[in-house]
Amino acid sequence: MAEYIPLHNWNLSATEAVALQQQLRHQIRIEPLTSQPKTIAGCDISFNKFEETVYAGIVVLRLDTLETIDQSGVISKATFPYIPGLLSFREIPALLDAWQQLQTVPDVVMFDGHGTAHPRRIGIASHGGLFLNRPTFGCGKSVLVGKYDEPAPERGSWSPMRHHNDIIGAALRTKNKVNPVYVSPGHLIDLDTAIDLTLRCDGGYRIPEPTRRAHNLVNALRRGEA
Repeated sequence: MAEYIPLHNWNLSATEAVALQQQLRHQIRIEPLTSQPKTIAGCDISFNKFEETVYAGIVVLRLDTLETIDQSGVISKATFPYIPGLLSFREIPALLDAWQQLQTVPDVVMFDGHGTAHPRRIGIASHGGLFLNRPTFGCGKSVLVGKYDEPAPERGSWSPMRHHNDIIGAALRTKNKVNPVYVSPGHLIDLDTAIDLTLRCDGGYRIPEPTRRAHNLVNALRRGEA
C-alpha cells in the first residue's frame, strides 16, 4: 500500500485554505531529481462543479515502455466547494484514497493540473507533492495564470510562462502544430526535468500517457465500467 504524510486536515473555510497555501508554499522544493525514475504515475479527477461526487484515478506506467503496471480508481464525496485557485482542497482527498490502494509506489507523479503555475505557486501538483513526499509536476490542458509567447510549431518546442516576473512553467508543444500543454514543477523536481518527462511519455496524443490514461480511468468510473 502506498503511504502519504497526513499534512493537515480538510475541515477549512476558503479563507483558511488561502492562508494555508501561503504557509505551505514555503515548504515546496524545486530541484533536480536525485535519481533516474523508472516509473511514473498520472493522476486525474473528474466531477461536476456543483455536485459532491468526485471520481479519482491514478495509473502507474513503466517509463521506458509506457506499460501500465498498476492503477487505482475511487468514487468519493468532496467536502470542499468548487473555488478556482483552491481546487486542490476539493480534489486531493480523493486522490489520496486512490493512492493508498496502489501496490506500486511510482518514482514520479504527473498531475492533470498545475504546480507552481498557480497564483500562490501551490497548485494541486505542489500541494499533492507535499502529501506524497515524491517528485511531482503538473501538466495542464489550459492556463490558470501566467503569460507566454507561442512556442514554435514543432514537437518539443516550448516557451516560459511568466507571472509577476517569475518563470512558473512552460508552454510545451507535445505534437506538431497542436495546442501546447502547460507544464510546471510541483515538488522535488525542476522545470527542465518536468518538460523532459512529459516528452518521454508520448503516446501520439497531445496529452501525455500518464494523465491521458488516468483521464480514461476516471471516465470509466463515471460510466460504471471500472
